[in-house]
Amino acid sequence: MSRQVFFYDAPDRFVAGTVGLPGRRSFYLQATAAGRTTSVALEKTQVAALAERIDELLDEVVRRSGGSAPVPAVSPPELADTAPLESPVEEEFRVGTMALAWDGEDQRMIVEAQALVELEADSDEDLADAEERLLQDDENGPPMLRVRLTGTMARAFAKRALEVVNAGRPPCPLCSLPLDPEGHVCPRQNGYRRDA
Repeated sequence: MSRQVFFYDAPDRFVAGTVGLPGRRSFYLQATAAGRTTSVALEKTQVAALAERIDELLDEVVRRSGGSAPVPAVSPPELADTAPLESPVEEEFRVGTMALAWDGEDQRMIVEAQALVELEADSDEDLADAEERLLQDDENGPPMLRVRLTGTMARAFAKRALEVVNAGRPPCPLCSLPLDPEGHVCPRQNGYRRDA
């Protein structure tokens, strides 16, 4: 059986979004094109890291091209996507590894998200070798979502992704830990409950 690759070349929509209430949210990447939708689950920290790296890579593309690359400095307001994820959200896999690249010939950002795979090995070196072999195995590798975006779409994705990450629970002004609606036990108040 060959590796399952969900490929979207210039999707109609590629967004990060959530399902659930703050504090109990599940995070997803979702690509949509030609009537099909693929959703993959990931951690909040992965969404934040992906958005930051996309912005950094786009900034580097602009810098190296001397501003001639078709990449806006900021996300155009007309591309703001505040709609929820397409329903129903059916998880294809949980993301383990992500990769980014810029295709200079086609002027496209390539985002790859590969499924989380558990491997066993005798040492860290053996584990790293096993991971590398599996990720490079086009025949038996883990499922993967691959999306090709214009610079403008990538910038819009990064902006929304950071907004989604920051839309969770507000931080406690004393300890910076997230506040639940019913408050939390604040370490800066010696364990006394701090109301929201």
